[in-house]
Amino acid sequence: MTATDEILDDLGFFDDWEERYKYIIDLGKDLASMPEHLHTTERLVKGCQSNVWIEVGSEGDKLCFIVDSDAIIVRGLLALVMAAFNNKASAEILAFDIDGYFQQLDLEQHLSPTRGNGLRAIVAKIKAIASATVAA
Repeated sequence: MTATDEILDDLGFFDDWEERYKYIIDLGKDLASMPEHLHTTERLVKGCQSNVWIEVGSEGDKLCFIVDSDAIIVRGLLALVMAAFNNKASAEILAFDIDGYFQQLDLEQHLSPTRGNGLRAIVAKIKAIASATVAA
């Protein structure tokens, strides 16, 4: 079972969105912390209401991301995105149906428009990184 499938299964157990938000926030608490020195302007994702930083490295053909935010709910959203994209090859990242995943999560209708825009900016940044590595 993939990490995204596990998240979808886990969220299915909750009856209301308040419980789902708590679960998503808990996912964010489990993210590895980003060292403070990586909180730089170059790593900042433009288009997010909160500060979001993304650092990428690689292990073989897999892209490995370190992400962080100054908002706890956004860290949770980052955990959802990392379940889909972290430690994957660029081609896998580009092929993954992130919109379908978000629809299954029933997520975007429960986010404010600015949070939804920020989530799309995060995904766009990661896909741009993946595209650049495919082209390289």
